Amino acid sequence: MKFDRLLSIVLLLQHRDLVPARELAARLEVSQRTIYRDVEALSTAGVPVYAERGKDGGIGLLAGFRTDVTGLTTDEARALFVLASQSAHSALGLDHALGSALRKVMAALPAPHRPAAELTSRRVLVEPYRWRAALRPETDLEALYAAVLSDRRLRVRYRHGGQSTPRTYTVDPYGLVAKAGTWYLVADHKGEPRLFRTDRLSHVRLLEAEARRRPRMELTEVWHGLRHAVEARDGSVPIAIRVRREWLDMVTRIVGEYFTGPPVPETGTDDWLRAEVVYPVVEAVRQLLQFGTAVQVVDPPEARAEMARAVTELAGVYGTA
Repeated sequence: MKFDRLLSIVLLLQHRDLVPARELAARLEVSQRTIYRDVEALSTAGVPVYAERGKDGGIGLLAGFRTDVTGLTTDEARALFVLASQSAHSALGLDHALGSALRKVMAALPAPHRPAAELTSRRVLVEPYRWRAALRPETDLEALYAAVLSDRRLRVRYRHGGQSTPRTYTVDPYGLVAKAGTWYLVADHKGEPRLFRTDRLSHVRLLEAEARRRPRMELTEVWHGLRHAVEARDGSVPIAIRVRREWLDMVTRIVGEYFTGPPVPETGTDDWLRAEVVYPVVEAVRQLLQFGTAVQVVDPPEARAEMARAVTELAGVYGTA
């Protein structure tokens, strides 16, 4: 806390000739006596800070002293302020810290780069969540964040997709990852890397034992390996489809993540395109029913049969007697 306060004093002083001690005390929520002790500590550390007595006095820095972040280009300064939506920081209890950090970085930037950085922060926003994302169970991410920072083992209760009964795991956490609005706990279970969706965790308990991570493995490396395994998992079913050209944008927005490549024009017509999607199981092809006749399943036969069964079931529900 004291280091943070000392840095804040320097950043506040470098924009004005003299700042009254009472103003510094009010802005930093400490006593004037604490401010004077901090000024003495800064001076001892070699920062050219001084105090002037009198009605118009205050605390200041010698002319020419700066704490600029040196070496930054304009684009690098802009990059610092292209940040994800505060929802991610709020989930971890870091939204106020983010605002404070950005103010400090802005104050420390070289003066020529500040306008570009400030404009970028107002003109660019990254929102990690999809439109109309499904509601998910509340997860205490702030507590989970504190747990993974503790470098201790965790005991979790986790419900796998398609199962109603959760299982208990003792895991060695590497950290948390947010991907497309979904948070994951990345951890080892019995020495093997595992992914746990945080909205399926029903219980998290911090154990006394230290985390037993694999040597020289960090969160980024473990995450990349797990992501690759998910994207390249065996048993995927390739399905050939036809898509009406005027529906291509909508189909791409909704199921584009399953495309194996860009759709190509169908021979002999300008109205249809051919594409291939890959689903983990044949039954997942029912997702394409939402497009009605604008998407047609061509191959394999078992996928066409699955669509026919789905249509028959729907006719039984909505058909008239």
